[in-house]
Amino acid sequence: QSSSVDGFNVKFSGTDNYEDIKNSDVIIVTAGVPRKPGMSRDDLLGINLKIIKQVAEGIKQHAPNAFVICITNPLDVMVMAFQKYSNLPSNKVVGMAGILDSSRFKLFLSLELNVPVKEIEAMVMGGHGDTMVPLPRFTKVSGKPLLELVKEGKLSNDRLEKINQRTRDGGAEIVKFLEKGSAFYAPAASGVEMASAYLNDRKKMLPCAAYLSGEYGIEGIYAGVPVIIGKNGVEKIEEISLDDNEKKEFMNSIDSVKKLWEAASNIDPSLSK
Repeated sequence: QSSSVDGFNVKFSGTDNYEDIKNSDVIIVTAGVPRKPGMSRDDLLGINLKIIKQVAEGIKQHAPNAFVICITNPLDVMVMAFQKYSNLPSNKVVGMAGILDSSRFKLFLSLELNVPVKEIEAMVMGGHGDTMVPLPRFTKVSGKPLLELVKEGKLSNDRLEKINQRTRDGGAEIVKFLEKGSAFYAPAASGVEMASAYLNDRKKMLPCAAYLSGEYGIEGIYAGVPVIIGKNGVEKIEEISLDDNEKKEFMNSIDSVKKLWEAASNIDPSLSK
């Protein structure tokens, strides 16, 4: 009903038949059980793994050439499981994580500094969970490095760390307020941003959960990194230069993803093949 207000034309249809997604260009996967207050994303592992397997098999059969964006939590493991189950090319399967996490980081900084959110550039890497890595060193406010504002006393290190932590807890904050569900507006907007980059061949750098084949010294796992998305899906993974502390935090986040993947593989041994 909002289409007449916002001035866009679109047709919606609902279905429970995978045949209706035949030859889709883009598929955004949100299927899964949402978090409840007190739950972490990881608590959803066993339940959502079964759901992702079913979805992957349906997409493999009816839309094997689609660009697939996975939003289901725990994100990094679910997107990796989806790729395994579907056997779709890894460059055509990505996870929505970093865009959402970075947008939360930007929002909290804008509230703290009282500047428009559009004036902030920010990056969050790593797993989409409690160990995600906000990167203040790569953050700019109106073109000025964030850390310079810290040096000038416009933002204390203590406040910055609290913003970093609030970014990590951003999803849980929404779950607490909703009580019976998890975030959906911001994840939806993030997914659409990724779909637009693919459909319009924008070659835009976006932080997403992508398959790593040696980048950042990591092999055979999905994790949040800056990537270029265009008409071929993930066309390039950008390797930014991390300092020692950033590398340590990033690898700690990767280790958390690996441990959760091991847990998923124990639930379904076929994933380890």
